[in-house]
Amino acid sequence: MTKKISSSAPLIVGLTGGIGSGKSTVAKAFIALGIQVVDADYASRALVEPGMPALKAIVAHFGTKLILPDGCLDRPALRQIIFSDKMQKSWLESLLHPLIRDWILSQLELALASSPYVILESPLLFEADQHLLVSEVLLVDVPVELQLTRAMARDSNTKEQIQSIINAQMSRLDRLGRADLVFDNSLPENTVPARVQDLHQQFLVKAVRQ
Repeated sequence: MTKKISSSAPLIVGLTGGIGSGKSTVAKAFIALGIQVVDADYASRALVEPGMPALKAIVAHFGTKLILPDGCLDRPALRQIIFSDKMQKSWLESLLHPLIRDWILSQLELALASSPYVILESPLLFEADQHLLVSEVLLVDVPVELQLTRAMARDSNTKEQIQSIINAQMSRLDRLGRADLVFDNSLPENTVPARVQDLHQQFLVKAVRQ
C-alpha cells in the first residue's frame, strides 16, 4: 500500500501499469470527465527534444548514432540499448529522473488549480519514486500475455523486444502488491468509461475529505 504524502494534501492519484496495459486509455477516460492528467511520459519526451540540455548529455555519452537526420533522438534505438544494458539504463535514469520529477511537481501545482483532484500518469511511478508524490496508486493491470499482444500491435516491435521491456520493468506481482486500487483492463474496452466513472465518484468524495 502507498503511504499518503499528507492527510491535508490535495488528492493526487498515481496511475501506472506496465507496457501495453492500457493506462493511457484509462487516463483519457478521466480527462473526458474534466480531470487534469499530468503525463510523466510527456516529460520524458519533451526533455530530450532538439536543443534541450538532456539531449546534449545523451549525445555526449552515447554518440551521434542516436540522432536521426531531423535532429531528434532515436528513441527506439536508445530503448534497445538501455533495456539490454543495466549500467546504461542506470546512467540514463540518473540524468532524466530528477528533471522529470521537477517537471511533474510544477505541472501538478498548475493542474490542482483547476481540478478537484489530479491524476499523475507514469509507467515508472514506483521505479522512479514518483509514488511519493501521490496520495494513492491506481494500477492498470492485465496478464503478461495480453501486454505482449497489445504492445506488439501498437509499437510494431517483436515479441522479444517487448518481453525485454517487461523484464526490465517492475514485475506484475510487485505492482499488485504495492497498489491501492487495481483496474482490470483485460475486460472489454467499452466497459472502461463506466468503471472510470465509478472511480471518479470515489475520488471526488476523497478529495473533499482531504
